[in-house]
Amino acid sequence: MVQFKDITKRFGDHIALKNISIQFHEGETTVILGPSGSGKSTLLRCINLLELPNRGLLAIPPTIISFDQPISKIEKMTIRKNTAMVFQSFNLFPHRTVIENVIEGPVTVLKQDKQQSLEDAKELLSKVGMSQRENHYPSQLSGGQQQRVAIARALAMNPKFLLFDEPTSALDPELEGEVLKVLQKLAEEGKSMIIVTHNLNFARKVADRILFLENGELLFDGSTDQFFNNTSNERIQTFIQSMEFI
Repeated sequence: MVQFKDITKRFGDHIALKNISIQFHEGETTVILGPSGSGKSTLLRCINLLELPNRGLLAIPPTIISFDQPISKIEKMTIRKNTAMVFQSFNLFPHRTVIENVIEGPVTVLKQDKQQSLEDAKELLSKVGMSQRENHYPSQLSGGQQQRVAIARALAMNPKFLLFDEPTSALDPELEGEVLKVLQKLAEEGKSMIIVTHNLNFARKVADRILFLENGELLFDGSTDQFFNNTSNERIQTFIQSMEFI
């Protein structure tokens, strides 16, 4: 479980997150929706402390962190071992091959045996459809292929939660489809995922739960059916209608 309690995040005078309290459960795919600038990515980045809230609590049991006091390097590392982030810009090491990218974290951070890490990496690359590219460099891959490698790299860390920050926004529609199929498969396997996306069709297919943010406030937290069939909230209806034309 990941739990936020009374989380507030400011950037100067701008309040990006306003007193957010929420829980994320293992085995569940949560999709975070909302207009640009609503605080979606900021909320996601607060989970693995890429952004530090100004106040509130973060709990990934047994670790509990209060943002009313300085955060130690050990506390950051403990939280980050429970999560793995996939960014929209891939962030692969350009000087390392595909399989070297995947084993880097397990070998250097988790101190796993290199041979075992190689075997695990081959299985993960097969899972994301990249077995034939393990000795290629990122520059030799399409954007969709790079993102699938990034997903394998995140899985290699065996995190409790996989975090995705608009993982297909830099891709054209065909390449986006490749990546979304991998994410759908992971959702069907019961992986714990928290995904920021603008793709409503994808959200309909994979999400167990939808969060809707606007102006740093959590306006909706419920099931996918409840969100897309919500006739009582005019703001949500306007958002869905506008996004369906994108």
